[in-house]
Amino acid sequence: MFLVGHSLLTDTAWHFKKKEGKKKNSGWTGEGTVRANTLLNDHPNPHYANNKIKTTKYTLLSFLPKNLFEQFHRFANVYFVFIALLNFVPVVNAFQPELALAPVVFILSVTAIKDLWEDYRRHRSDTEINHMDCLVYSSMERRYVEKYWKEVQVGDFIRLRCNEILPADVLLLSSSDPDRLCHIETATLDGETNLKQRQVVRSFLDLDCEFDPFKYHSVIECEKPNNDLNRFRGYIVHRSGRRDVLCKENLLLRGCTIRNTEEAVGIVIYAGHETKAMLNNNGPRYKRSKLERQMNVDVFWCVIILLVICSFAAVGHGLWMFQYGDKRPVFDVLSPQGTNLSPIMSAIYLFLTLIIVFQVLIPISLFVSIEIVKICQVYLIHQDMDLYDEETDSHLQCRALNITEDLGQMQYIFSDKTGTLTENKMVFRRCTVAGVEYSHDANARRLAMYQEMDSEEEECMSHGGTLPRRESVTSHQSARVVLRSQSTKSHRRTGSRAEAKRASILSKHTAFSSPMEKDITPDPQLLYKVNECSSQMDFMRFHSQPMSQLSSDLSDIIDFFIALTICNTVVVSSPNQPRHKVRMRFELKSPVKTIEDFIKRFTPSRLTSGSNSSSSSSLITNRSSNKGCSSLLSSPSAESTLTKLHEEQSSHLEPTFSPVPPCYDGKASWNLEEGELRYEAESPDEAALVYAARAYKCSLVGRLPDQVTVELPHLGKLSFELLHTLGFDSTRKRMSVVVKHPLTDQITVYTKGADSVIMDLLKPLDTGKRQKKIICRTQNYLNLYAADGLRTLCIAKKILSKEEYACWLQCHLEAETAIQGREELLFQSALRLETNLQLLGATGVEDRLQDGVPETVAALRRAGLQIWVLTGDKQETAVNIAYACKLLDPEEEMLTLNADSQEACALLLEESLHYIQAKFLCSSADQAAKAFHTNFVPCEINSSSSLSSHNTSPFLVHRLGLVIDGRTLAYALDKTLEDKFLEVARSCRSVLCCRSTPLQKSMVVKLVRNKLKVMTLAIGDGANDVSMIQVADVGVGISGQEGMQAVMASDFALPRFRYLQKLLLVHGHWCYSRLANMILYFFYKNAMFVALLFWYQFYCGFSGSAMIDQWYLIFFNLMFSAFPQLVTGTLDKDVSAETLQRLPQLYVNGQNSEEYKPYMFWMNMIDAFYQSLVCFFIPYFAYADSDVDLFTWGTPITTLALFTILLHLGIETKTWTWMNWLSIIFSITLFFTVALCYNASCPTCFSPSNPYWTMQRQLQEPLFYLLCLITPVTALLPRYALILSHPWCRSSTNKYSHTVETINIISFKRLIPRCAFQI
Repeated sequence: MFLVGHSLLTDTAWHFKKKEGKKKNSGWTGEGTVRANTLLNDHPNPHYANNKIKTTKYTLLSFLPKNLFEQFHRFANVYFVFIALLNFVPVVNAFQPELALAPVVFILSVTAIKDLWEDYRRHRSDTEINHMDCLVYSSMERRYVEKYWKEVQVGDFIRLRCNEILPADVLLLSSSDPDRLCHIETATLDGETNLKQRQVVRSFLDLDCEFDPFKYHSVIECEKPNNDLNRFRGYIVHRSGRRDVLCKENLLLRGCTIRNTEEAVGIVIYAGHETKAMLNNNGPRYKRSKLERQMNVDVFWCVIILLVICSFAAVGHGLWMFQYGDKRPVFDVLSPQGTNLSPIMSAIYLFLTLIIVFQVLIPISLFVSIEIVKICQVYLIHQDMDLYDEETDSHLQCRALNITEDLGQMQYIFSDKTGTLTENKMVFRRCTVAGVEYSHDANARRLAMYQEMDSEEEECMSHGGTLPRRESVTSHQSARVVLRSQSTKSHRRTGSRAEAKRASILSKHTAFSSPMEKDITPDPQLLYKVNECSSQMDFMRFHSQPMSQLSSDLSDIIDFFIALTICNTVVVSSPNQPRHKVRMRFELKSPVKTIEDFIKRFTPSRLTSGSNSSSSSSLITNRSSNKGCSSLLSSPSAESTLTKLHEEQSSHLEPTFSPVPPCYDGKASWNLEEGELRYEAESPDEAALVYAARAYKCSLVGRLPDQVTVELPHLGKLSFELLHTLGFDSTRKRMSVVVKHPLTDQITVYTKGADSVIMDLLKPLDTGKRQKKIICRTQNYLNLYAADGLRTLCIAKKILSKEEYACWLQCHLEAETAIQGREELLFQSALRLETNLQLLGATGVEDRLQDGVPETVAALRRAGLQIWVLTGDKQETAVNIAYACKLLDPEEEMLTLNADSQEACALLLEESLHYIQAKFLCSSADQAAKAFHTNFVPCEINSSSSLSSHNTSPFLVHRLGLVIDGRTLAYALDKTLEDKFLEVARSCRSVLCCRSTPLQKSMVVKLVRNKLKVMTLAIGDGANDVSMIQVADVGVGISGQEGMQAVMASDFALPRFRYLQKLLLVHGHWCYSRLANMILYFFYKNAMFVALLFWYQFYCGFSGSAMIDQWYLIFFNLMFSAFPQLVTGTLDKDVSAETLQRLPQLYVNGQNSEEYKPYMFWMNMIDAFYQSLVCFFIPYFAYADSDVDLFTWGTPITTLALFTILLHLGIETKTWTWMNWLSIIFSITLFFTVALCYNASCPTCFSPSNPYWTMQRQLQEPLFYLLCLITPVTALLPRYALILSHPWCRSSTNKYSHTVETINIISFKRLIPRCAFQI
């Protein structure tokens, strides 16, 4: 044991390892060293970050330049500022310089005000956080004083109290908890509400008095700040030079809440922006949508058109000036020097002038309008009550505001299985122990009762009904298909909504504790054996008989349930206060600290002469050094245990039972007056197995760092000393605990994990016939469980001698204190411990499908979406779930790729390609048989099945399903094979990747997205899905049972998978359709208005003059015509929500970008030029040979252009609401109000042109009203007639929208051309 008293207690400051000849002034590079702030004068760490946070971007001085700099990152803003500044040049100006600045100043101001408001909100939040109080040790006053969070610095000692939020990342040095634990809640970091244990640094476990910071004399070396919440590496170096390892279980993170601990003391390791919470606070993610990328191309074309027409006009002006020769016209403008300009210089100046005049061709208001419309669309999506989950009281969350339209263009969906398609609420179904299977039929009937309740509730609440399921099975289908159909039913959600609601009320803070999950009905046969085993053990204990007299089968049964009970990290909570754990330290004997004490306790002399009083007193002074961390490969007191093992190396005692167990209180049952205990588990798997063991009266009743207390039938409460916890991780796929058995003198390893891993770690089959028989039978049952869709875990154990344990402990201690390659050494240390295991049995746990998953998957597939499921489950389980959720169809063939090497994988992919080509591209079945000679058995393909959509690529998708395991997937993702794998996978309707790692998930998504150039969506619920979610074009997180990591990394968050159907098929379709049409309308509107000015250049010598007043030119697009298109872009619905969900085939409209094709831009440009011709020349001929002035002719043209543009919008609007009417009336009213006021305000402002009283005179002329009637109708008549006579001019959705509303699904399908899926 490390003897650390107050003499070891240290000053610390951050200083860094410096390279030779190179001095670093500040910042983190490599490993750092911390010194405590116990100096009386200066703080030892002045050059490192304090705890003050600042998430604002601006200050009063930096706001204007910094905000403008950020806005000028958008090229459009730079362009418009350049045009406005160009207007200040006298020789090229076209408008009043101040007036030309108005639009760009307005746009920049609106954005700046929005940014300022957001930054002010961040400033208020920062101020509130920085001024929170905490207790910090003052070296001057030798006590803890209150300070603001912002005053805390690295090296400060902080006293933490219950329910207090941590102000910084703190290394735990002391706790008021008798077990030196500190419980924290990390909901603000990862969304998980279950309590987590943190352990005092090992060196300070045995302090028997209050921690005194002034006597601290240790040095801490740790890694530089990083954003990994699940990792912390470091060492604490004592004055003697000895090191203790620091791990994440010693670190309390900023933002966490202290629970169940009255008081704790720690030293600040990371402060302020260097804390892990702040390093993970990256703010909202920015993505650029596909539609926006297409729009940028058309903006570029607008620039080209602008340059072309300006160049054309400039050349025309130069030629016009050239024809005068030396005779300059009287209206010619002289140069600033008073000389005549040459035709070339006049053309150059005019080119710049026309750039200013025609600037509205580039839609300055388009970018702001798009942001406004997207915010409104997000608001409407949030208000959709169909996307609200009453059970969890959660709404859809939109975390990325700028890619809503991408939801309507998805082509591939990559989904996790557990917690995404399923509920991640594990229900224990059956198990096998010692090769005997226990079906738990009564438990199955209990679950069936819940299923009937749910079915009755759905039947009562259903309004529309669903498509009937096919019940018949054709004659050529095998029995396996029948089994799939039956198992499909078993994966339906078996708990009613009312039951779920009641469960949530009962469980409150405790996760995974609904009645369905915990009220397990035991199997009578197994329950009888458990009682028989316990009775015999009780008898042998009373008569001090050795363990060997218990039969092997019964021994395996009791060990099986002991493993289920203790091989986990479950925290036991009291029922009335579920956030407070139950302390079960038994004080009849002093806690076991070493193997020496452990052996002496069970000798006859020890059993007869134990002193309770002395033991009780020793509990206070001699605290156990075996304090365990729940992380991977934590070995509390490894050094002390090793020392005692060496001392007792020659001691050998026969394992015997004691007449009275050292931790037995004489009671046969564990009862609390308040009610039953509650289990706070970090995963639903752990909770399900603990509740299953409790059903057999093998209950977990207490957990301490060095001790786990269980209650067994007839034996009462037993305390297992916990030596090590080898935590679960995705690499090892297993968890182990090393304990000392309270009834025998044996060190036992209990292991649970995936069957694919545990089976490889068992003893060789030649060790015994019984074990071989158990392994074979268990493997058969595992296959049956997997075929029934159950999640399987294997349970095993291993008994270590003291010599074996001492050898392993020595190696483990070296690995734990290693500096280089520590993770690999710890992994190898675990592997040495977890080999030659004895198989005890296996469990089958059901993870039920969420409501509506099969219907959602079927609808998404009919919409033309390719769905790939990427899961870590074993192949058989994943396949069965895939059939249950209709991802795989029993009528379609399934290709299974399982390879043991890269060469075998390449051969399988090659043969699969040959088979696909021969089967679906050749007419002869014989050719298919010759081309494919492996185990793939072709089945008949229903040729009448129509495939609903096609994509841009000509590659066909066939009625095939592909299943590939993780090992084969690793080979297939190799650079040499990824193209072949992708060619095979894209030929299949569904792809199922089993046993895939988080890295493989992201690699698959990236491969499909980059190689096929398609839109991808990834959806998941856990931390292992984060990389996949971030790689996809759109990431969706499920706010489920595995915390909020996936949600925080996502663009959208959903409470349930079934809401994805409406999000994509309805809101995605609407968002894409609205924005696509709005963008095209913007281009049309601006081009039409600019063309009016262009036509006038032919009548003014290409001089750059305009017949429209400059006020109208500036504000026409910014004010008069802006509001109606915003309303239409927000509220327009080309098809109703009911139709879009009833006919998912309409989603193909967005997949193929039907609403925004490149030719549509040019068609709108042509239409805009035609309408401008009509609006220009009809007034021109109407006022020909009259004496009206320029503005008397130009003002009607402006009015006609406004009416034509608004009527054009009306033709394109599919859904009319009162807001559409109001916006149009408001725009017209605003135009005439501004015109009347402006024309009545200034008689002599712009001589010689005088706009005074122009609109007033126009309103008195009948000709004006006649023009307003004839011109818009003439301009829009061709478009309207073409739409009516040629439906192909509309998008595919518009084409069928009116028909779909009135005919049924079957007749509608006949209208849609049959075609194969194309990817």
